[in-house]
Amino acid sequence: MSAPRTQLAGELARIMIVDDHPTVREGLAGRVVSQPDMVVCGEAIDVREALEKVSECRPDLMIVDISLKNSDGLELIKAVRARHKKVRLLVHSMYDESVYAERSLKAGASGYVNKEADPGVVIEAMHEVLAGGIYLSPAMKSEILGRAVSHIPANVDPVASLTDRQLEIFRLIAEGKTTSQIAARLQISVHTVETHRDNIKRRLNVSSMTELTRMSVMWDSENR
Repeated sequence: MSAPRTQLAGELARIMIVDDHPTVREGLAGRVVSQPDMVVCGEAIDVREALEKVSECRPDLMIVDISLKNSDGLELIKAVRARHKKVRLLVHSMYDESVYAERSLKAGASGYVNKEADPGVVIEAMHEVLAGGIYLSPAMKSEILGRAVSHIPANVDPVASLTDRQLEIFRLIAEGKTTSQIAARLQISVHTVETHRDNIKRRLNVSSMTELTRMSVMWDSENR
């Protein structure tokens, strides 16, 4: 584990970008370098590469996508929080924040911003998280605070009851991945995938893979 990095007054904030789409990385890098107080210290396309580079890069802020090449952004967030506690994490994703914002915060991120947000909003999110704050859209903040005050359950959507791993598998089913492909991507056994899949079916009250696949595709299209 690398030694904690302390950002000195006047020093540029070091930003690491983790996304498997080159155009997204390029766009984020452009926004970072447009700021006089930030610099890009590294880029990665998946969890393994990010964890290999983080010790050398020693970022102040890591910007992470939820869906990464052969890996999952939530797993990266958890790993970075466990190994590099000083690194702040901001999720930058195409998925609706109502699905992933709270999951991201629980995993250890300090903010969530949608990829469709205006460039100025993304910069605002970076500055907020770098300053030690939590960034969510005004609508998401209102929703969370409203639930807290009214003691309303987090979500009536049954998909929200899935664990992070189950949701990841559910999402991969929506992408058309087979059981063996999911096992290879997540580096787990086919049997483990089948067990997760059966648990997902029970939680969502579906009885067949056809029904589960249909539900996953519909959910994915609605939450992108």
